[in-house]
Amino acid sequence: MYEETMRTPMMMRFPARVKSGQKAEAMVMNIDIAPTLLDFAGVEIPSDIQGRSMKPIVTKTKDYDQREEVYYHYYQLSFGLTKHYGIRTDRYKLIHFYDPVDAWELYDLKKDPEEMHNRIDDPAYSGVVKEMKKRLAEKQKAVEDTSL
Repeated sequence: MYEETMRTPMMMRFPARVKSGQKAEAMVMNIDIAPTLLDFAGVEIPSDIQGRSMKPIVTKTKDYDQREEVYYHYYQLSFGLTKHYGIRTDRYKLIHFYDPVDAWELYDLKKDPEEMHNRIDDPAYSGVVKEMKKRLAEKQKAVEDTSL
């Protein structure tokens, strides 16, 4: 869930509808690809799809309802990684590693963009930890992540 994997560039090419050379900093996720393709094809996006169309971002046809956070869950024990889930806002990132370990990490992306200083036990961030855990639980419920 570190920035090197979360900030994967998204590139599109659709000369008839998308102006070339654009850059956007909106928080999008891989689950947004399917609704975007459906939207561009003029197909109704099913209500049970969790993602959101990126069409408004790239066509600038209407305001995009910017996400306030993104949820992430890595379910596998592979490549030497531990299962983990978390939430990222524009400023903070909260990660919970579980199975076989149980560890939390909090990063202040404004002050520490390289994520070198875990602030989970820093008293100055106790309010942030509480708020981020609350938002994390809400997001898990919203996306129906019951695997935990």
